[in-house]
Amino acid sequence: MSSEQFDALYQQLILDHARSPYGRADTSGAPTRSHQVNPTCGDDITVAIGLDGDSLADVHWEGHGCAISQASASLMAGLVEGIRVGAANELIDGFRAAMRSQGRIDLDEERFGDAIALNGVSRYMARVKCAMLAWVALEDALRATGPGGTSSSPP
Repeated sequence: MSSEQFDALYQQLILDHARSPYGRADTSGAPTRSHQVNPTCGDDITVAIGLDGDSLADVHWEGHGCAISQASASLMAGLVEGIRVGAANELIDGFRAAMRSQGRIDLDEERFGDAIALNGVSRYMARVKCAMLAWVALEDALRATGPGGTSSSPP
């Protein structure tokens, strides 16, 4: 498959997740949530989490914005639901490193699955904030749970 075909496939995956997102739900009743806004373009995302011990038992989000921000939230929710808080934080760090790399670091398919469709975003600095928005909200929500991710106090 040529690089143009891969790009088209990844663009279609982003559009599919934007149109039919995973994990999109009302977050208003969640005990731990974080609302983040990208003032540059107006995207906004609220991520709500529920923990079972030190694992993410529930990850939901709601918001609006461009296809990249919505697809990134969908891909992130599917990727982190059910994993340990420490592993989620490692994914956040890896995602941030790739997005800030200006195309020099690609997301690892084994770790990030379909989220590798967002690799090309890192070459467009104006779009990095769009892709990062849900991940920053997740990071903030995890931080609000306290050390070790065992509390469920609101942010």
